[in-house]
Amino acid sequence: MQDKPMAQSLYEQLKQDIRDNKLPVAMALKQEELAAQYGVSRIPIRDVLQKLKNEGWLVQSGKCGVMIASLSAQEAEDLSLMRQYLEPLILAYALPNLTNNILGHAEDLLVALDNKHLSVTECGELNWQFHACLYQAANRPTLFNTIVSLHQQCSRYIGFHNTQLNYNSTSQGEHYQLLDALKNKQLELAQSILKQHIAQASCQLVSYLQAENKP
Repeated sequence: MQDKPMAQSLYEQLKQDIRDNKLPVAMALKQEELAAQYGVSRIPIRDVLQKLKNEGWLVQSGKCGVMIASLSAQEAEDLSLMRQYLEPLILAYALPNLTNNILGHAEDLLVALDNKHLSVTECGELNWQFHACLYQAANRPTLFNTIVSLHQQCSRYIGFHNTQLNYNSTSQGEHYQLLDALKNKQLELAQSILKQHIAQASCQLVSYLQAENKP
């Protein structure tokens, strides 16, 4: 891409529109239509679509095309299962390194998440920043980057929770419980809250998607 700031802006906008379910699902995305919609030429659209496909936001459609995959109950469940094992694990490495500054920053993020007027994208970003600021203290980059990848794949499902299932208030309560356990150095309790937090969100979403996909 020639214009890097424009290309990055286009990439972020397309990714946000996928998260917010503003683009057609399970239909080939046409470069000409997207170019007209976003006011750019086909070349940056082509490059951004390829980048999004490489990151798992899009899947192959036909020989050369791409599309947004339908929300899948099985994929949502698989992502949740991996998170339930890996995130409590990294929390164990992180806890000894959680300073008052880190915990204070985590609390500030939760206060920001309490805002009822946030967009789906803003909720998703703040949710990830909360988890990430805790996990980074583990100093386990390989494990952390694997969790980053899982969260990226979960982004559409997190947005779906907030818009379709009104899950945010329940999720926030669990966030505060998790933070309190970490402040009190209660690792097993924190791990239990975190695993339950991930599992309950998944159970609600998987049940909804299974019902939606019934013939």
